[in-house]
Amino acid sequence: MNKQLFTLALFEILLSIGISVVIFYISYSLLHRLFFKNIDLKGGNTAFTIFTAGIILSTGLILSEILPSITNIIRLSTTQAEQIDTGLIVKYSGLYLLIGFVASIVINASVFFLFSMLTRGINEFKAIKENNIAVAILVVSALISITIIVKESIALLISSLIPYPDVSNFL
Repeated sequence: MNKQLFTLALFEILLSIGISVVIFYISYSLLHRLFFKNIDLKGGNTAFTIFTAGIILSTGLILSEILPSITNIIRLSTTQAEQIDTGLIVKYSGLYLLIGFVASIVINASVFFLFSMLTRGINEFKAIKENNIAVAILVVSALISITIIVKESIALLISSLIPYPDVSNFL
């Protein structure tokens, strides 16, 4: 058994769980505070629950593209002769998470803008507060669809920022 690889894998699992929990907590807290102050998951508002599930799924899809880049930095720091210091790992990880968070906000805002343009006269937030399940499902479907389409581009952007070691061109 490769002990270094095993330790690295355990660390990556714990890091992924920790980052995911923190990001989901922040996302839910912001959603709840900014838009749905008087509604919670205990209140029986199914539309809000569907909407929250869509936000969490969208965030999870984006995180699934970001976390491999963070673990790549950690792998590089443990496998390269030239050590990457912890501060640089934290800096890059924070940058990747910030890009993902901004991407989530942009995706959510664009979905609401798109939905508002397509359905004039319907206030999505008001409809979700009034437990309009149909509106919640449509908004979440658009949100998840756009997230699936955009997530590869986010992964490409983030992977372009990974400080890979220089490799000579053999051709």
